[in-house]
Amino acid sequence: MFQKISAYVSALALALTLTACATPGTQSGELEIRSGYIEQITPVELRSGTPSGVGAVVGGLAGLGIGSLIGAGTGRDVAMVLGAVGGAVAGHEVQKRRDQPVAGQQIIVRTNKGVLVSVTQEANPNLRQGQNVFIEGNGEDARVVAR
Repeated sequence: MFQKISAYVSALALALTLTACATPGTQSGELEIRSGYIEQITPVELRSGTPSGVGAVVGGLAGLGIGSLIGAGTGRDVAMVLGAVGGAVAGHEVQKRRDQPVAGQQIIVRTNKGVLVSVTQEANPNLRQGQNVFIEGNGEDARVVAR
């Protein structure tokens, strides 16, 4: 029974690792650039770029590997499960301590077509209200830059 559990835990850890490494694909095509002026800038805190759960996955895999070195038979299976769970908890705690917020800005831009666009990005001290700007890209990849 413990062999089945350890096999499921190993498969789950592998699936989570592969999922954590995947990034959504971008569509090939031209870069969209819109222009306008800044109506409002609001300071915000951004989370760091580390994807959530990476620490738990890495810790769980390390714990699983260390647990596999302990004992034999049923005792080894128990050590693997406990190692995976303990490693995941420890990895999550380490990641929480390392993730520090980053200074950012929510920038409201009125485009030349009259549409309001909100972009949240890392702080850029060179941007100010009323300034003419470009909005490069779209979605999560959009950035406001000085014209």
